[in-house]
Amino acid sequence: MAKPCSESGAIPCYKHPRKAPSFISLHSPKLFIYLLPIFAILFVLFHIQALQTPPSSSWDFISTGRFSTVSIDCTINCSQELKSMASKLQEAVTFLPLKDLRYSSRPLQGHTWFMSSMPDTHEKGEVQYQEFPSKASKGRVLCLKGRDTHDGSWNLYALAWPQILPPNATLLKGLTFVSYNHYNYDNIWHGLSSAVPFIAWHIKNKCSAPPTRWVLYHWGELRTTMGPWLNPLMEATFGEPSNIEKFNGIGGGYMTDPACFEKAVVMRHNEGGMSREKRLQVYDLLRCKARVFCNVSSEGRFPEVDEKGFPMIGMTLFMRRGPRSFKNESAVIGIFKKACRNVDGCRLTVAYANNLTFCQQVKLMSSTDILVSPHGAQLTNMFLMDRNSSVMEFFPKGWLKLAGIGQYVYHWIASWSGMNHRGAWRDPGGDRCPFPDDDRRCMSIYKKSRIGYNESYFSEWARSVLSDVKLRKAQDISRKSRIPVSGSCGC
Repeated sequence: MAKPCSESGAIPCYKHPRKAPSFISLHSPKLFIYLLPIFAILFVLFHIQALQTPPSSSWDFISTGRFSTVSIDCTINCSQELKSMASKLQEAVTFLPLKDLRYSSRPLQGHTWFMSSMPDTHEKGEVQYQEFPSKASKGRVLCLKGRDTHDGSWNLYALAWPQILPPNATLLKGLTFVSYNHYNYDNIWHGLSSAVPFIAWHIKNKCSAPPTRWVLYHWGELRTTMGPWLNPLMEATFGEPSNIEKFNGIGGGYMTDPACFEKAVVMRHNEGGMSREKRLQVYDLLRCKARVFCNVSSEGRFPEVDEKGFPMIGMTLFMRRGPRSFKNESAVIGIFKKACRNVDGCRLTVAYANNLTFCQQVKLMSSTDILVSPHGAQLTNMFLMDRNSSVMEFFPKGWLKLAGIGQYVYHWIASWSGMNHRGAWRDPGGDRCPFPDDDRRCMSIYKKSRIGYNESYFSEWARSVLSDVKLRKAQDISRKSRIPVSGSCGC
């Protein structure tokens, strides 16, 4: 212990005594100040490393001791929270009826009653469609549940993120076409109308891939077949047979478990919104693909000119049986046969649509320049003729007043496919209705009526159309402008 200084000077005294060397105590505030920035730097470096590490490898860090006890607890807790959140998102997927009965009074307007909560994507002149996943769906895929064939309100739809599908969901790979048809798929006109928008979308997407499957709905009710005419046309167009989804093996007999689609395109407006230019593109592709599929080439048809050098003109009487057939077929055939005989190069063919296969109809139409036929679905075949061909249509009594706008459908398809609709003859006679002519109850009678004939009118009409077609074909031959048939079809 240091001795105190003395007054005598034996032990010297200093005014400012020397300080002995000292060390910072573990309990000193200075030590805390020095260590705080060091710990802060280490903390930041540790978290930077943790952020740069992929989540999937977190358990590797734990196994090598690179996570502290606190980090291990956090990882376990976070993983459990994520699983809980994913489960809640799965359960939160809300299924709605495909057919929304709130809009039953206007089922085809706007968003329609089919998948009514979903808006369409529509660019000017293009087809209206829905695509999943997409920006519009916020990256979510389409899921369907139910396979009811009698009540569309029992079939359901929902959107879900592909990483978090609804419980027990089956994910179907590939591209799925989901079609809504307000009428049916067996009638070739209504069936074609429902298919046209998909072909327009296919062209818009540079024909990148055919559909893996089709899902067909009528009023929200599942349909599992296409008509015998539409099916081969779609096979010709997409290069492979159409796979119509039946949802067998998904969720039992009533499909109680959902099916989700890796990619889906939904159409519910038929050709609505498409410009005439786009429709022409579609029908040109259909015509070309059908001819290639059926091995119909320019060489397989009759020659451009006959042995005398006159342009060959194909006139086809496409007849019906039953409703809207001609009452006196032999008289009608005789009138057009005589008119055809008066024009060099004219060749008359009489055919019945119900007796021909799809490819036989394609071959017949490819050799037809003038199509003569009663109003009916068989007229849909007109787009298989060369562009600028002519159509002559016939109606029973009463249709003009009572049939509504649908009676002009073959005027429309003629325009959309590049044909010339040369007018319609409407029978002034026919079956008598017990009600006034403008009473809608009469339509049930007129719809099934047969058609008479007017020899003088038919003869003059045929002469006029034949004269125009002869002139046009002569000009076409001189310009060599007939549409070629090739394997590429521009798509």
